Amino acid sequence: MAYRDLRDFLLALEREGELKRISAEADPILEIAEITDRVSKASGPALLFENPRGSRIPLLINAFGSERRMALALEAPTVDSIAERISEILDLKAPEGLLDKLRMLPKLGDLAGIFPVSVKSGPCKEVVERDRPSLDAFPILKCWPGDGGRFITLGCVFTKHPVTGKRNCGMYRMQVYDGQTTGMHWQTQKHGAWHAAKARERGEKIPVAVAIGCDPAVVFSAIVPLPDDLDEMIFAGFVRRKPVEMVACETVPLEVPAHAEIVLEGWVDPSELRREGPFGDHTGFYSLEGDYPVFRLGCITRRREPIYQTIIVGKPPQEDCPMGTAVERIFLPVIRKQIPEIVDMHLPWAGVFHNLMIVAIEKRWPGHARKVMNAIWGTGQMMFTKCIVVVDHDTNVRDTAEVAWKVLNHIDPERDIQFTLGPVDTLDHASRLQDFGSKMGIDATRKWPSEGFDRPWPEEIRMSPEIRELVTRRWKEYGF
Repeated sequence: MAYRDLRDFLLALEREGELKRISAEADPILEIAEITDRVSKASGPALLFENPRGSRIPLLINAFGSERRMALALEAPTVDSIAERISEILDLKAPEGLLDKLRMLPKLGDLAGIFPVSVKSGPCKEVVERDRPSLDAFPILKCWPGDGGRFITLGCVFTKHPVTGKRNCGMYRMQVYDGQTTGMHWQTQKHGAWHAAKARERGEKIPVAVAIGCDPAVVFSAIVPLPDDLDEMIFAGFVRRKPVEMVACETVPLEVPAHAEIVLEGWVDPSELRREGPFGDHTGFYSLEGDYPVFRLGCITRRREPIYQTIIVGKPPQEDCPMGTAVERIFLPVIRKQIPEIVDMHLPWAGVFHNLMIVAIEKRWPGHARKVMNAIWGTGQMMFTKCIVVVDHDTNVRDTAEVAWKVLNHIDPERDIQFTLGPVDTLDHASRLQDFGSKMGIDATRKWPSEGFDRPWPEEIRMSPEIRELVTRRWKEYGF
C-alpha cells in the first residue's frame, strides 16, 4: 500500500530500525551537517532532530541514505524490481488475440491508476500564512563553513511552461537571503531554467511552488531525469502504484502534493538576478558563485506541526549516493531501449555520477564502442557525462578493480581515447567555460582485426573447471 505521506514513511523506517530520534539540541548552522556527515559515512540510520536550535520544527535528514532505505522509500523488495516493472511496460506489444489481451489487462490496469488527481484540500492546508510569511521559523541548514548562507536543499520545485502549461517538478537548491527571498539555482539545461527563459522572453514573472516533506515517491521523482514531456507526478504515481493527490495553491496558479508538510508559494521575475553561492556540493568541492533568479515568497501553507526534511551533500558517500544509484538502476531499461547494445552500466559514487560512466556492451561491429559513447552524450541528462569507459559484456562494471585491470590492459591510449566538446554540468569547476567543455571516451573493448588490430588478442587466465572442482573437493585435505 502506498505511503500516504512522509509520516507513513517515518513509521516504516522506525518499524524497521532505520530511524534514530535525537532529542539533544543541535544547531542547524554546521553542527547538524557534521553529525549527519559522520552518520552517512558510517552507513548509519535516518536522523530525526527533534530539537533543532532556534526552531520548534523537527528536522529529518538521511532518510534515503542507504540501499535498504531507498527500497523502503520506493516500497519495493529492491530498487531493481522497479526497473523490472519498467522493462515489462516497455516490452508491451500490441495483443494479437484474446489471450494476449487478457494477459495485458493487469499491466494496463497498473498504468490507469498512476495519473495525479486533483483534490479540494489536504493536510498541507492546515495552516495558511499570507500576512508576511517568513522562512525564519524553519531549521534551514548551513551545511559547510564556506557556504554563502543557509540553503533549502530538498524542496520539490513546481513550475509550468508559460506557453504549453506543462508541469515540471525539479529539485533546485535555494539560498536563503532573508525571511522572504531566496535564490533559485536553475542550471542552464534544467527544465525550471527553460520555463524561466520562456517567461523572460514574454516579459512575464513565473509562479513557483516549493513542496517540502512529501511522500518519498514524490521526492524521488523530482530528481529523476525524465523526458521533457513526462510529468514527474505521473512517474511518482507509477512508483507508488497510486495517484498523487494534488491541491491548488492559495496564491499562485499551480498544484502541489496535498500531503506535503510545508509549501512555499511565490514568484520569480526571471530578469531579477542575484549573487548565489558558494555551496558545498555533491562533487565534494564548493560550487562557484553565480547570478541566479530570485524567489520571492508570498504565502506559506503547512501542517499544524510540520516536519522539515532536508539533505546535505558533499564528499561521497552522502545521502544522495543511494538516491543516484536508484536512478541508475531504475532507468537502465529505458536507456537499453534507446541503446540496446548496452548490457549494464555503473556510475561510481566517487565519480559523483556525471563525471564517470562505465558501460558494458555486446560488441557487434568495428567502432561499436564509439557509437555507444556518442549515443550516450546525445541522450538527455547523460550529455553531462565527463568520462565514459566502454568495456566488453563479460566485465563486471560494479567491480572497480576488475574494470581498472581490464581497461589498463586493453587500451592503447593514443588509439583508444577520444575527446569531444559539448555541454557539461554547471557544477563542473574544471571546465573551460561554465556549461561548456570537453568529455573523454575510452574504448576498452577487445580490439578486432577489422579495427586495424592485427596482433593476436590473448585469452584471460582461468584455471580449468576440472581442477577447480578437484581442489574445492579436497580443500580440507590440504589443511585449510
